[in-house]
Amino acid sequence: MDTLRHLLDGFGVAFSPVNLLIAAIGSFIGTVVGLLPGLGPINGVAILMPLAFAMKLPPEASLILLAAVYIGCEYGGRISSILLNVPGDAGAIMTALDGYPMARKGLAGVALSISAWSSFVGSLVATLGIVMFAPLLAGWALSFGPAEYFALMCFAFACIAGLMGDAPVKAGVAALIGLAMSSVGLDSNSGVYRFTGGDVHLSDGIQFVVVVIGVFSISEILLMLQEHHSNAGLVTQTGRMMFNLREMAHTWWSTLRASVVGFAVGVLPGAGATVASAMTYAMEKRLIDKEGTFGTGDIRGVAVPEAANNSAATGSFVPMLTLGVPGSGTTAVMMGALALYNITPGPALFSQQPDLVWGLIASMFLANIILLVLNIPMVGIFTKILNVPNWVLVPGILAVSSVGVYAVHATTFDLLLMAALGFAAYLLRKQGVPMAPLILGFVLGPLMEQNLRRALSISNGDVHILVGSPISIGLWATAALMLVVPVALRLKAGRARGVVSPAP
Repeated sequence: MDTLRHLLDGFGVAFSPVNLLIAAIGSFIGTVVGLLPGLGPINGVAILMPLAFAMKLPPEASLILLAAVYIGCEYGGRISSILLNVPGDAGAIMTALDGYPMARKGLAGVALSISAWSSFVGSLVATLGIVMFAPLLAGWALSFGPAEYFALMCFAFACIAGLMGDAPVKAGVAALIGLAMSSVGLDSNSGVYRFTGGDVHLSDGIQFVVVVIGVFSISEILLMLQEHHSNAGLVTQTGRMMFNLREMAHTWWSTLRASVVGFAVGVLPGAGATVASAMTYAMEKRLIDKEGTFGTGDIRGVAVPEAANNSAATGSFVPMLTLGVPGSGTTAVMMGALALYNITPGPALFSQQPDLVWGLIASMFLANIILLVLNIPMVGIFTKILNVPNWVLVPGILAVSSVGVYAVHATTFDLLLMAALGFAAYLLRKQGVPMAPLILGFVLGPLMEQNLRRALSISNGDVHILVGSPISIGLWATAALMLVVPVALRLKAGRARGVVSPAP
């Protein structure tokens, strides 16, 4: 009853005219920032944080604004991913696997609308989870040490290998390339420069924006130029802009499962939406993809990662509010906003600042409704991108991509590196090597390395710490199953046909 009373008080804060307007503005800004490739929620929140403080907004209004931008970015990241095969952020990588093929089939409106709906469901489930289970889940998250996180990352990589059931070797090679790229730059432990070739431009490593723009945007442009499309737009669009009830029912249980799993992953500090979307996509591919339609434009392949990454993003507020530990890079920036107001997040926050905490939670419900109402009617506007002629669209994509990359360090080196990565990705894609595992390997590589080093440091080099808890043992066992079961099924299917074909 106390929880319900606090939540009603929070709605009183969130429903104030000023906070309601702030939530709406933040939702719109977040959607726009999310659809721009390479920006993502961290940049959106970081840009608005000093602005909110300079405007002398009260702390609850400032936090509501930043939270709305964060959730809005997760919604917006899917737009360029579906329409242009260029993910707005790392969490939208998996959405491109089926979203872009749907757009090429003329179902861009359906893909955008179902992704908006599944994003709403995922974030709503996670917000309800915060209300009901935040203290309990915070305690559960504390049981994850470096060894457990390393096992979780390995499990995520096992999921990556399972993403491409027809080409596991190529998926594994792509993931290894991503891991290798993530190791470039200054080693934070030893202070030694690694794999920089003596070039000072690589001392900070290869930036995510450069990689994602090069691998997706530039390689896509090269493929478009090679195909010499002469039609009016990049892909065609049918008249239907909305999913129907049958499609909603078809994706419903997958969306719910992805929402629950995504929330559980999001609660873990540092795991994030990228891990959640990859894990749930692989999980649903194994559970329900009996016809092998995932990756070819299956509507469930759009709904699942969108529900998961929005649920994980919302779930990342749990460790921030209850433990004072950032659940993601974006919530780490938001903790900086709290520091500006001399507010320390943690267990005492619920008792010392109840209006702020419950006002924030209530505003998440409202922001999700606002985003759904905002995004569904705008599907028709978004799909107008498909009517832009290629001779306008291709230079436009290249210009936006180049500006986004140049803005990172303001050096031409990043532009040249983007072009080189794009050409390399083009050659890999011509050989059937998937790019999603490469990006995921690049994103998860640093987390994997950091937690392995911390675990071995704690145990003085004893590797037994990696299997020293029931959680890590369970994760290792599940990862092994993710790798072994697909191979066993392929062998069984090959024997049934009278021939065993090697994995491509």
